[in-house]
Amino acid sequence: MSDKIKAILKPKSKNLGDGFTVRRALPFINHRSVGPWVFFDHFGPVSYQPGQGMDVRPHPHINLATVTYLFEGEIFHRDSLGNALPIEPGAVNLMVAGRGIVHSERTRPALKAAGFNLHGLQLWHALPERQEEIDPEFHHYPAADIPDFSVGPVKVRLMMGEAYDKRSPVKTFSSTLYMEARLPTGSSLELPDEEELAIYPLSDGVQVGGQMLQKHDFVIIDSSAVIEAQQDALIAVIGGKSLGQRYMEWNFISSRKDRLEQAKEDWRSGRFPIVPGDEDEYIPY
Repeated sequence: MSDKIKAILKPKSKNLGDGFTVRRALPFINHRSVGPWVFFDHFGPVSYQPGQGMDVRPHPHINLATVTYLFEGEIFHRDSLGNALPIEPGAVNLMVAGRGIVHSERTRPALKAAGFNLHGLQLWHALPERQEEIDPEFHHYPAADIPDFSVGPVKVRLMMGEAYDKRSPVKTFSSTLYMEARLPTGSSLELPDEEELAIYPLSDGVQVGGQMLQKHDFVIIDSSAVIEAQQDALIAVIGGKSLGQRYMEWNFISSRKDRLEQAKEDWRSGRFPIVPGDEDEYIPY
């Protein structure tokens, strides 16, 4: 293995029904996080036929922030703060759970009736210990607000953090990087310098330190690594400064095991807030 590569993880695939496949790269045995990132899901691409769609019932989170990003399709988000809006391709939706939030992810009836394609990423990052119990927040950043620029021949979208003298407007709580890069055949890209860094190729043809990577490998790399494209390629990049050990159980993340137990009991006992407009269903613990 190249000395620029620290580990190559093979995400586990799970079919959630109706052809909806999720590849989960984080958490992984012996690799629970990259920088502040503690969860990395790649869903789709899937073609929903008329009558099909996403129906993730209301469920809770604590002490983390979720980031949803779509390449194609739409997800309708509702949360216990009263937010209700579609998540669309290129936009960034940041939901800060803090001391506790509940949300659902659905397909609008009109879209479900027509059929549609869906493809995207959902990531969770931990919050610094001093901010784990802040009030919950939701921030929507339209696609037009996300920095989109070129580094030589490579097209970069900077969803979170700083890179190449650019800064994303998306709120961060610690040193955090999330970006994508589209590399034309024969091009290369030197990645930003981060304490911890990983790439996820969404296509074949990506090489690091002379080693070819497979599509959907989750690759933890040295910050001095250079990405090379043997064919047109798309990669996602995440990184940042580690926030230390976090414990995970179900949808809960915290620096304290006892906080997970409290959250489980709060959910079982109905002490989390409800989601306006989606009060009739929920996912049991």
